[in-house]
Amino acid sequence: MSGPSVLFDEPGPRGRRRIRVASIVTVVVLVAVVVLALRVFASHGQLDADRWRPFGQWPIWSYLLVGLRGTVQAAALVAVLGAAFGLVLALGRLSPVRPIRWLATAYIEIARTLPVLLLIYVTLFALPAYGLNLPLLWKLVLPLTVANAAAFAEIFRAGVLSMPRGQNEAALSLGMTRGQSMRLVVLPQALRAVAPSVVSQLVSLLKDTSLGYIVAFTELLYRAQVLAAYNHLLVQTYLVVTLVYLVCNLLLSGAAYRLQTFTRRRTAAPVVEKTP
Repeated sequence: MSGPSVLFDEPGPRGRRRIRVASIVTVVVLVAVVVLALRVFASHGQLDADRWRPFGQWPIWSYLLVGLRGTVQAAALVAVLGAAFGLVLALGRLSPVRPIRWLATAYIEIARTLPVLLLIYVTLFALPAYGLNLPLLWKLVLPLTVANAAAFAEIFRAGVLSMPRGQNEAALSLGMTRGQSMRLVVLPQALRAVAPSVVSQLVSLLKDTSLGYIVAFTELLYRAQVLAAYNHLLVQTYLVVTLVYLVCNLLLSGAAYRLQTFTRRRTAAPVVEKTP
């Protein structure tokens, strides 16, 4: 029986050794940078207890949590809209109809090359000039959706292409049309296979919501800027917000790892015992 379909080959002994060495070097460099930063902060009095005491009070956290709620709200909208639009683009790029395939390919290639910041400026300045003034939330969600839809499309397309051709051929032999084969057989397996990659994309998406400060949308980084201007604790405020982002991204990374492990267990080929 054939093994499970994977998107990437497992690294060999030399590849694993290089990954291990690179990981160790990266950790050592990061630890050295953190130690150096702490020494510099301590020499300038940034680690004094009085500067950190305000962050033990609930009003400060209540103010920041409102921004975190805006971040999660924007990220959730972009995730749903971007994934749905990305799935349509992926199917369009795989379509046998040339005009549809060309249009989907052109959109994906253009959207992947445009900076997200440029797209935000379009919604912030260009669209209002033509009478289309979006709410603050959608001035952030729309450009992020445009950019992330292309990324989701490539993830979904890679998942479909990773499926064995026998899946589609078996469905066609049962009398299904190509559309039914894609919708009922290939696509569900492909989505399950790329679920960890989708969650990893959500980590990048969550970080991109920090660009909401450009449109004055109430997200975590924007709240941090206002708070730092009020309490004059710039270093402490941004370090705390960095910690919040780190915790959120670690939770998403943990979810991606769990999905990857679960997918491998579900798609692992069963062991066939030989009878004497």
